[in-house]
Amino acid sequence: MTEISIITSKSNDKIKQAAKLCADSASRKKQGLFFLEGLRLCCDAVYSGLVPESVFVTRNALKKYSRELDILLEKTENKYIITEDIAEKLSDTKNPQGVFCICKILDKRCKIDKIDYNGKYIAMENIQTPVNLGAAARTAEALGLDGLIVSGGCDIYNPKALRASMGSLIRLNVYDISDLAAFLKKCGENSVKTYAAVPDRNALPVTLMDKSHGIICVVGNEGNGLSEGVISACGERITIPMKGRAESLNAAAAASVVMWEMVR
Repeated sequence: MTEISIITSKSNDKIKQAAKLCADSASRKKQGLFFLEGLRLCCDAVYSGLVPESVFVTRNALKKYSRELDILLEKTENKYIITEDIAEKLSDTKNPQGVFCICKILDKRCKIDKIDYNGKYIAMENIQTPVNLGAAARTAEALGLDGLIVSGGCDIYNPKALRASMGSLIRLNVYDISDLAAFLKKCGENSVKTYAAVPDRNALPVTLMDKSHGIICVVGNEGNGLSEGVISACGERITIPMKGRAESLNAAAAASVVMWEMVR
């Protein structure tokens, strides 16, 4: 195992890079790297086959999680001991564990031939809240869906999304689609049932959708719902019957209900 270097300055170039990757989507795309915080997420990345570019740990974390950190440190060439002050600078949580890593971004660009036309997928269009995206990914993995399709909105490497997903965004088949409408039309031509989830009482109740074929159900933006182009590209509209005064559900909650019905 290579030696662990010590970083004591917040202005260290490695720390500046890590902080930028944590805060800025454009930096993540430009560098092809993303930032993870927390023992479980960092270890999950390694168990999923990723080799971290760099690992940062505090002395307290080394003492507290020595056994769990063994594989993480063993797999990583560049490893650093950092101060508690630096850990607080890098952390996006109130009580940081003092474990962070930088990994290479996975190739999530989707080709039509990667999709299982008999599979079940949830698609999220222009989701702005990272926690909603992460929660949907976690549910998709838990229910055994074949994958998550993401188009626009926050990126899947947003630290809040990764944390809310509890690692699902790394483990799950996640496809980044730039032109979702064209993609849905192509899937429809290959006998995949495509459904647009809308808050419309006249749409088909979600409980009645046809599950005998491959399915892609699309959930939209928190405030504006799905774009007209995506709705038009889908074969049918579905809705979650609502009672009381509520007109719609939170995006993650709506996605969870739809996914449950897809596999029920």
